Amino acid sequence: MVSPAIRTESLTKRYGRVLALDDLDLHVPAGQVFGFLGPNGAGKSTTIRLLLGLARPTAGRASIFGTDVGDGAETHRHLAYVPADVALWPQLTGAEMLELLARTGPGTDRSYRDELTERFDLDLSKPGRAYSTGNRQKVALVAAFATRAPLLVLDEPTSGLDPLMELEFRRAVREARGNGQSVFLSSHQLAEVEAVCDEVAILRAGRLVDVAAVTDLRRLHRTEVTVCFTGTPPDLTRVPCVQAVKATGATSVRFTLTGPPGPTLRELAAADVVSLSVREPSLEEIFLGYYDGAQQ
Repeated sequence: MVSPAIRTESLTKRYGRVLALDDLDLHVPAGQVFGFLGPNGAGKSTTIRLLLGLARPTAGRASIFGTDVGDGAETHRHLAYVPADVALWPQLTGAEMLELLARTGPGTDRSYRDELTERFDLDLSKPGRAYSTGNRQKVALVAAFATRAPLLVLDEPTSGLDPLMELEFRRAVREARGNGQSVFLSSHQLAEVEAVCDEVAILRAGRLVDVAAVTDLRRLHRTEVTVCFTGTPPDLTRVPCVQAVKATGATSVRFTLTGPPGPTLRELAAADVVSLSVREPSLEEIFLGYYDGAQQ
């Protein structure tokens, strides 16, 4: 029987009076891309620190491929990690850093590393001090993916990347899954998670509140729409997929759209709409709205 890539049992972490992680039971199957979601302060970074052995749990335990994370040397042979804020050796060039990481990590597929360097458009001749945030991130991503480690732990890995490089990142994640690797992805980007993950866990205030297939994330979608009109005010209260309708003036209304826009547009057609603005809320706002609604 194949051990799960990650398993936590009643994992708890306190920092003084602050309960950062509360009784977390998590099961990440091997070979899966697993999303780890939650608003800021939910406990995602604390969980990752515990998995990496950078912090000790107050209670409970965690294992990677069946090995307790307390055995740091053994567990780190099976994983590669990309932090949200990558720090590099300022004097070393990109090529020197990749070579150093290849010698100290769980092994490197050098031909794949060269391919990733080209795909991520990474100039390896520059010293670390000359790299932008995005290029520092690229160095860490290339090093991690090239290890072919059984488990990739990625904490907000695309911060600083432009949209084209984000697509390359998603491609590399899919290649890792196709190669039988497991990916644990902590992210604030809902679109990114939907594009690459098989399953997601949702954390709030240190507690696991949901684990679901990525297709179920559609219930979290919220689009904020503001409409200005000159005709009769539209009646959106009974329109499917419309929520939180609020008049923002005598001739304007704001609402949240959670599904196909067709019925809403038909209702708005009779209102002589003069302007319509659409805003995608942040993942933080989506979570707060979702949880506030769930607690009512």
